[in-house]
Amino acid sequence: MEHWYIPATIIPGIGLLILSTSNLLVNLSTEIKTLIAEITIDEGLIKQKLRQLKLLNSAMVFLYSAVALFVISALISGVYKSAETNFDSAIYITITGIISALLGLIALIIYSFRAVKIRQDQFNNKC
Repeated sequence: MEHWYIPATIIPGIGLLILSTSNLLVNLSTEIKTLIAEITIDEGLIKQKLRQLKLLNSAMVFLYSAVALFVISALISGVYKSAETNFDSAIYITITGIISALLGLIALIIYSFRAVKIRQDQFNNKC
């Protein structure tokens, strides 16, 4: 990798994704806790929400992994560039980080579609 700063510039964007995903995770956990505390428990709804929570957790793991891989890639590239040696395998670490970030984004997309469906089901069951 010619420039060590390329993977490091992607980290703030993924950090924002992690922040928003953690907010979703906290809100969903609170909602599940409220549903469990209700007198009439809808087990099907709680199971759906728990699957959503698991999906959000998977997204977080992929995003954390992506950040770690980008940091490692930037460090390796920077160290080898300062030592003026040719070490091209840092690009593979960066590509793995990109794939991990994409998997996290795919999990978030799936979460979004399922969240809308769960809300629609909740509305239809109330009517």
